[in-house]
Amino acid sequence: MRALPLHLEAGADIRRSLEALAQQHQADGFVLSVVGNLRRACFACPGRSEPTVLEGELEIITLQGTLGPGGVHLHLSFSDADCQVWGGHLEHGSQILRGADLLVGFLAPSAATSPASSATQSVGPSEPRVQITVAEGCPWSPRALRMLRSLGIPHHTLVSTDGPVPLISIDGTAIGGYDALAELHGRGGLEALRQP
Repeated sequence: MRALPLHLEAGADIRRSLEALAQQHQADGFVLSVVGNLRRACFACPGRSEPTVLEGELEIITLQGTLGPGGVHLHLSFSDADCQVWGGHLEHGSQILRGADLLVGFLAPSAATSPASSATQSVGPSEPRVQITVAEGCPWSPRALRMLRSLGIPHHTLVSTDGPVPLISIDGTAIGGYDALAELHGRGGLEALRQP
């Protein structure tokens, strides 16, 4: 593991900054620690269709989760001026108030994922069986992507500017949106798609 310090200035979007860092390093990793504050927190609470947005002087308590070139899955907790604690999935729009210092741990590439070994090792079908069409600003798109990533289901992502999103297809057959995916997961219907 390689530890990398990251300082964010006032106004920086903490999620976009971590996405950019993972893209820049083309590596998978996780947040080791964070100290700082937010002027705006955008986070998804379970069971709500829209992200929750709070503004003020918000002290970051924890930020944990994973990041990589394919995206991030991060959970944030913070306290407001009344010391009430809030938390959920970190969404775009969470902005630093005065500054934040993070320590990110990047994993070293393993032999199983190196280009040399991929030529000799079979890891399954060449194309993912799941395709998901998403749109920027759609609250259900990141939730569906998070579910696929957290379950370890390989997928191909398309971005659309119109039409209903997210739209999930399995083996070329459209199953519907986030609700259909969640229902299928609840019945155990996604287990066969998980990567070992």
